[in-house]
Amino acid sequence: MKPKDSPILPGKKIRIMFVCLGNICRSPAAQGIMDSLVAAQSLAGYIEADSAGTASYHIGKLPDVRMIAAAAKRKCQLISRAKALTRELIWERELVVAMDRDNFDEIRRIAGGDVPHLKMFSDFSEARWPRDVPDPYYGGEEGFEFVLDMLESTCPRILEKCLEI
Repeated sequence: MKPKDSPILPGKKIRIMFVCLGNICRSPAAQGIMDSLVAAQSLAGYIEADSAGTASYHIGKLPDVRMIAAAAKRKCQLISRAKALTRELIWERELVVAMDRDNFDEIRRIAGGDVPHLKMFSDFSEARWPRDVPDPYYGGEEGFEFVLDMLESTCPRILEKCLEI
């Protein structure tokens, strides 16, 4: 969907925040994939993707080198720096997407209660994918590939949802 076909109003920007635990594997990969989709559809002025972690283990670091390498094989560049999720970030976004149930619950805790614009990543996924996006950090290369397959399959659906906001 091109901007002229979208219900997005001129000057309105939809901000998406992908959230995982450390912000070095799943959420920066989702951000990178979404950035690629947004660029391919000339929506850069309308849709802005970002990512954060519910834990502060890796603040300021680039994504995990294994995720960077796996994404690069798919022509996707991951350049974000890890940051910790804050209450302000949650309420400044139009859509917050949790990678798993533990982070979903932690996002609600950080926000101070229910967040109407908080969704699970799997709310947009096909039934063939697991409910939680698995954390590939402690696994092998195949885990990173599986996560990227899941993200590439689902991020276009999230983009479509953003165009309806």
